[in-house]
Amino acid sequence: MESVSVGLARRKSFACGVQVAWTEERSVDAAVASIAAALDHSEIGQLLVFFSPSLVASTLSRALSCEFAGIRVAGCSTSGQISPDRFSEVGILAMAFPKKGFRVVSKVLRDIHGLSIERAIEIVRDLRAQLDQASAGQKRNRFALSFIDGLSNCEEMIVSALGWALNDIPLVGGSAGDNLLFSRTALLHNGDVHHEAALLLLIETDYLVRTFKHDNFEPTDQKLVVTASNSEARTVLELNAECAAREYASAAGLDDGSLTPMSFAAHPVVVRVGGDYYCRSIQKMNSDGSLTFFCAIDDGVVLTVARAKDIVSSAEKELERLDRETGGLDFVLAFECVLRRLDSEIHQVKHRMNELYKKYNLVGFHTYGEQYNSMHLNQTLTGVAIGPKRASHVNRS
Repeated sequence: MESVSVGLARRKSFACGVQVAWTEERSVDAAVASIAAALDHSEIGQLLVFFSPSLVASTLSRALSCEFAGIRVAGCSTSGQISPDRFSEVGILAMAFPKKGFRVVSKVLRDIHGLSIERAIEIVRDLRAQLDQASAGQKRNRFALSFIDGLSNCEEMIVSALGWALNDIPLVGGSAGDNLLFSRTALLHNGDVHHEAALLLLIETDYLVRTFKHDNFEPTDQKLVVTASNSEARTVLELNAECAAREYASAAGLDDGSLTPMSFAAHPVVVRVGGDYYCRSIQKMNSDGSLTFFCAIDDGVVLTVARAKDIVSSAEKELERLDRETGGLDFVLAFECVLRRLDSEIHQVKHRMNELYKKYNLVGFHTYGEQYNSMHLNQTLTGVAIGPKRASHVNRS
């Protein structure tokens, strides 16, 4: 179904029953009112809201509670929304999961710096029990979503604990952003605003689902060893016993005096875990020549400078694969690193990425980090793909 305009908002509905509404209106009250007018409230079981950090989170939360009284709401600030028609860095994107065909339970994780595996197991056990009760024991096609404060510096610990606790339930998600301001992010949950926190949602659906992760880089022969770092601040002081920024720039063929987020997006560094490489994206260069990362870093880590492959063609191959596996992609909830968006801008293919995502019904937000099962990732596209037909099998989770 094509998107239609409803006042200040636009709306699109999908075969699985998910409704999506979005607006670039900068007034909170006007934006929320237009989103509310665009959606059929009688069908909503869970509302996900992704929003620009220019909107005051507390004001937004109150407006949502008023317009969507009695409806569960979860969401976060972003570094850009992926709407059904284009990327946007302003306004609100809302996804309404229907009562029919989807069952959703959620929990706020407040003490994230001290989250233990034992506590994670307790939280997941409680959510499983709630979901079992809501689904009358059917246990069809379950997956988990996580939204984490992107400035908390503890995503690895959270995702590792949750991944262990969830066991056979796949997890995907994104870290809340603030349009590269690196000042403050916000999470919303049922009328409350949270910082230094995380949200966990367990979802069960009657439809066929596939979780996925995708990146578009390949390693080169250029190696960088972390020889001095501040792991708590995720900051590397030295690479190969030299100034971190200067050594990185030299390895990537760049000028260390002009390193920007665009530089880091075009020349990522990766680490090898098992037989696979995972990106460890650089957030910024500091005045002392050190480099702050989006993810955990420590002395002795061996980084490899990576070479980006064509972002459009590589993403298209992955989406084609998912399209085949689901019998046609109906709706894809996607979490994409903000550096991938910057990379598409660098190579002047942002419009092509927009068109590709429109073709395969991707909706979501640009993140400060992505989650996939027990891994915290960077410069990656993760998400859950939902097919148009109800699944015939039952997953035992």
